[in-house]
Amino acid sequence: MSSVAINIDENSIPRDHMANAMIDSQLHECVRQDNTAAFKSRVEQHLTEKLVTPCGNTLLHVAVSYGSDNIIAYLVGTFPSLITIQNSQKDTILHLAAREGKASDTIKSLAESNPSLMRKTNTKGNTPLHDAVIADNKEVTKLLVSRDPEVAYYNNNNGKSPLYLAVEKGKKNGILDDLLNLGDSFPIKSEDGDALPEGKSPVHAAIGQRNIDNLEKIEKEKPELLRLTEEGLGNSLHYASSIGFLEGVRFLLKKFHDGAYETNLEGDYPIHVACKSHSVDVVKEFLDTFPYPKEFLNEKGQNILHVAAKYGNNGSVVRYILKQDRQLVAPLLNAIDEDGNTPLHLAAGYGRCMATFLLVRDNRVEHFIVNNRNWTPYEYLGEQFSKRSEEDIKTDIEMPAEERKPIDSKNSAPAHEIKGKEVDSNKMDKKEPSPKDEIVVGSFHLAMTLSILFFNNARPKKSLREIFPVTGLPKEETRSMIGNVLVVAVLVAGVTFAGAIQLPQLRDNNNSSDHRHEFNGTYTASDYSTYKNLLYGYLFLDVGALSFSLLAALFLLVPGFSNPRFQVWFSSYMVCWAIYMMFGAFLSSVQIALIGSHQSFLTNFITAVAFVGFSIIQLFGIQVFLKALHLHSFYYGLFFLFIYSRWWLPNKLSVLKRKLSDLKRSSGF
Repeated sequence: MSSVAINIDENSIPRDHMANAMIDSQLHECVRQDNTAAFKSRVEQHLTEKLVTPCGNTLLHVAVSYGSDNIIAYLVGTFPSLITIQNSQKDTILHLAAREGKASDTIKSLAESNPSLMRKTNTKGNTPLHDAVIADNKEVTKLLVSRDPEVAYYNNNNGKSPLYLAVEKGKKNGILDDLLNLGDSFPIKSEDGDALPEGKSPVHAAIGQRNIDNLEKIEKEKPELLRLTEEGLGNSLHYASSIGFLEGVRFLLKKFHDGAYETNLEGDYPIHVACKSHSVDVVKEFLDTFPYPKEFLNEKGQNILHVAAKYGNNGSVVRYILKQDRQLVAPLLNAIDEDGNTPLHLAAGYGRCMATFLLVRDNRVEHFIVNNRNWTPYEYLGEQFSKRSEEDIKTDIEMPAEERKPIDSKNSAPAHEIKGKEVDSNKMDKKEPSPKDEIVVGSFHLAMTLSILFFNNARPKKSLREIFPVTGLPKEETRSMIGNVLVVAVLVAGVTFAGAIQLPQLRDNNNSSDHRHEFNGTYTASDYSTYKNLLYGYLFLDVGALSFSLLAALFLLVPGFSNPRFQVWFSSYMVCWAIYMMFGAFLSSVQIALIGSHQSFLTNFITAVAFVGFSIIQLFGIQVFLKALHLHSFYYGLFFLFIYSRWWLPNKLSVLKRKLSDLKRSSGF
């Protein structure tokens, strides 16, 4: 089939309706070489306003990026409409000049005659000044900021202004000085008192870098910037306190003294934030400046000792506060917040072992103050401990239940949830953020804290049922727990019953040619005695495991039990003991199989593996058992082991190392 050529006369197409055309390589070369004569002869053959590069740059964009002043002047004079055109990334000619060009006379005249270009933003939200700062283009930066100083405070899509970027980059090329020397100060406070502009504060950038030089530079040129706040971080004093920047806190307390009296979104003063960050030096600086800490209460009515106790993982801030002057500390020790909680309530309720130990050992701290729910610190901790235990149980139940849901073949969500519903792709994979102030505490730390209170006479004279309230689980969850435990109990019973029918036997060495090299011709009397003892042990463990598992199964099948939670709890422990005994029976059968073996390495290896596995199971079981029975002496001993290994021993080793170095220095080594 022959091809047919179709010729189209471009002149026959109305010029206003022609689509954009690509700039050819020869025209591009003319622009790059700033060859005006050749450029004019070629550009007259095209519709100049419609010529673009693949990313949407016009001829003027290309000329600006190469700094071709002659062609820039020609295009601006002949085709002024090109000045305001933006490419596919919404870059104007000033954006390209900021990133790649120089502040030539033509660029200066364009900036002066077209002030609207200064505030044009691209797809990233960057103005030309943003791009100039990012590219370290000092010449264009100085030009742009001199024409429109306010743009230095404009925020891009990331909430960063050119001034913030200059501080963040930390370049010592004078760009930050140019941006700060803006002449008249920019209004940081509006009439309604809101901070302007919203976004990331350049002061916070300097604090984050711990750059005291930039901080001093900002304060000298634009002191009003110190008052800027940042969402989630508070004012500059809040942020400096949160990262423990002592030098910055000292500077800000002198230059931005009023910032210490401002609260952040969480209702905390900077001194509270310092307590949260465990920075003793910063807390000391605040107390030296404001020797009246009882006056600083956050929105929950908590003083600094409340906050230090609640967040005191290592107790360093609590220890420092307790050592202060008696008159200064006395109003803090037993103060209550809006929920009636004392610092000891919060330290105990959030499992802060060291803070609880320091507070409960202080004679000035009352142990039996009750909060608004009529709980002492021990009872408050008991309620938290019970709640945590229930959450652990619910998690164990809900996870397998979620895994068992039917899954649609084309979706990861359960089929019954998808059927009849439209899925919004914008809402997928988005979880509700948890409250910022929420603290997740492990049950191990709660048990350890409970033991600290118990051994320091902070337990009220009440029954365990009153101290550890138990709220019943929903019927569906209870039924699921009973089903799971019953299945395991029946499986263990079946395995152990089979093990009782088929007992482990000694190998027949006389008739087995395959194992002739492994055994002696006959077993010795000692071997038979060992076999007899191991067999008795096997039978005891196997029958015990069978009995415990059957007892658990029968207990679960009792109808109308008044306390289903105790029913599940008791049966679970019976099953655990059955599993331990079944594992012991297995070890006995392995030992019987290895009697008379000459391969001692294999015997020892199998025995060691079995021992390690059994030990791991035992450790897990001991922890669960102790947690259930609240054996405080075990956890109290672990607490002191923790203190000595994490605090006392490292301090002693550092002191010893210092003494040895001093000794070497004095002896001349």
